[in-house]
Amino acid sequence: MEKLSLRVFPDPVLREETKPVTRFDGSLKDLVAEMARLMNQHDGVGLAAPQAGVPLKLAIVFFGGVLYVLANPQLLSFEGEQEGEEGCLSFPGIFGNVRRPLKIRVRHQDISGGEHEIDAEGFLARAFLHEIDHLEGKLLIDHFSPMKRTMARKKLLRSGSAAVSEN
Repeated sequence: MEKLSLRVFPDPVLREETKPVTRFDGSLKDLVAEMARLMNQHDGVGLAAPQAGVPLKLAIVFFGGVLYVLANPQLLSFEGEQEGEEGCLSFPGIFGNVRRPLKIRVRHQDISGGEHEIDAEGFLARAFLHEIDHLEGKLLIDHFSPMKRTMARKKLLRSGSAAVSEN
């Protein structure tokens, strides 16, 4: 598999509709390995396929020594509330407080196509939800106030990380 590169806002692939994962074969394993390489290269905790330029419903999260592979994830339930600072590899240097559920249950398929339900809370729930947002074209700045969104775009422009033109 060719090496993938990290996509940074406002790359349009970050807003594209993602397609379900339907092939659970060696090519999917190669894609997950390449996504893990890219995530580690950029010191990330998670990565969604669109961030690597691939419009698939696929995300990975590395937490507690475990690499979670979430193919076709669906949020089944949530409860409670937490607020905390989040960053995103596709928004270098941008951080902001985001309110999310404290506990969640997610149905997903693993790298072999097996279906699972997983309960997560705290940071792991936050990471799963952040990556699931990516699969729906929702980005970190969509959680910000209009003023904070404008400031984030300006910061990206100043840093040269992106030519920011998206509303």
